[in-house]
Amino acid sequence: MLDNEEKKERFILAGVHTGRADKINDTTDESMDELDELVKTAGGEVIGALVQNKSELEAATYMGEGKLRELSELAETMDADAVVFDDELSPVQLRNITDALGCKVLDRSMLILDIFAMRAKSGEGKCQVELAQLKYRLPRLRGAGLEMSRTGGGIGTRGPGETQLETDRRHIHRRISALEDEIEDMKKHRSLIRGRRKKDGVITAAIVGYTNAGKSTLLNALTGAGILAEDKLFATLDPTSRAITLDDNRRILLVDTVGFIRKLPHHLIEAFKSTLEEAVVADFLIHVIDASDDEMENQINVVNSVLGDIGASGKRTIKVYNKIDKLTDHNKAISIGASGNSVLISAKTGLHMDRLLRAIADTAPGRKQKVRVMIPFSEGALVSELHEKQKVLSEEYVAGGTMMELMVDNEMYERIRIYCL
Repeated sequence: MLDNEEKKERFILAGVHTGRADKINDTTDESMDELDELVKTAGGEVIGALVQNKSELEAATYMGEGKLRELSELAETMDADAVVFDDELSPVQLRNITDALGCKVLDRSMLILDIFAMRAKSGEGKCQVELAQLKYRLPRLRGAGLEMSRTGGGIGTRGPGETQLETDRRHIHRRISALEDEIEDMKKHRSLIRGRRKKDGVITAAIVGYTNAGKSTLLNALTGAGILAEDKLFATLDPTSRAITLDDNRRILLVDTVGFIRKLPHHLIEAFKSTLEEAVVADFLIHVIDASDDEMENQINVVNSVLGDIGASGKRTIKVYNKIDKLTDHNKAISIGASGNSVLISAKTGLHMDRLLRAIADTAPGRKQKVRVMIPFSEGALVSELHEKQKVLSEEYVAGGTMMELMVDNEMYERIRIYCL
């Protein structure tokens, strides 16, 4: 019998803890745990970890030479296939570390790009990932070695950029230019769609949040979208739009966006700006937060930082604290509930989803008011328009015309005010 099960690549995690005040960008227990999850998401197996305490990173080797030798011995002893570092390595560091270790070397950014290449399904998503990969790998080709060619294979080599070692730099630059033109065309098309939405009066809300906070689960709970929702980092990558209709007949288009993560590669933010623009142009944001995660506050800071980078900070935002079914700290729940414009829910169980819908109704523009009107029979076209665009609560034909009880927005109210009872 042949064993057809694919052998998982064996990884050792490595990082340098500097002890700096900026914990989000430092190597900590939490960032190493997250790196472990990234390796598992990519299909690898973590067999060991090594962290050095050092106030400054080595410009040439990232770690100190002694620690690098220790890492090399650990990799050889444990028969590791690769070592992945918790930070982004410079081209010089990548080359020197690869020479010192003699095995495949990845950094956090390369790992995230690999997962994105694996997750991207749409044409736009694939183009964006390829662009990010090419821009990231171009200055690192010389130091990457055979492990980044097609013959090397494995984690860190997936996606359209995997054969670029065999291609001259001018061809790579031409490919980058072509991809940028293609994404710009997609951006124009997306802009036309947004313009049509605005003209039609469609209200949009962008769902943002840290990866694995439950954005796709929430979208499924609100709309029955049927999107893949797994307990994995970056379970979904391509943006999805679904509409819901509120009780007052306002139609809200919910747009799911790519999950954020600490130390998100700069090239990835740049490449995905056309997708992330949904958060910039949305009427308001729904920020999904994993209330059960001990790193909740840091994750909120990461999301706010990325929103600032893309120009989406300062928007009206509903903070949705998800996964409260996993929350055991009662005091934490009380403190969360006391913060402004926040809702505690469980998208998985459906707990308090009614409260979220009320928050969406209160935050979305164009809130409607209840009115009673008597529309003359001569205004039949207006009655039809009211049925189409507003919420009709009751309707009765009487001698003077059509008596209606409605939920109407301010614009419509000004038009029908003369018929109000």
